[in-house]
Amino acid sequence: MNADLKHHVHAARATSADNLAHETRCFLRRRQKQPHIVCGYFAARHVRYTIQ
Repeated sequence: MNADLKHHVHAARATSADNLAHETRCFLRRRQKQPHIVCGYFAARHVRYTIQ
């Protein structure tokens, strides 16, 4: 999730701390509505143990 967040927030080109916080909140709200993507975060081998 961290890499996904960094990728999307970086692409938004925040110009201030307030704008960065706003973009981060928007991203996380969007992900809340996309559970299939969130589940994909746990499909990688190195984190698969968390869903057993």
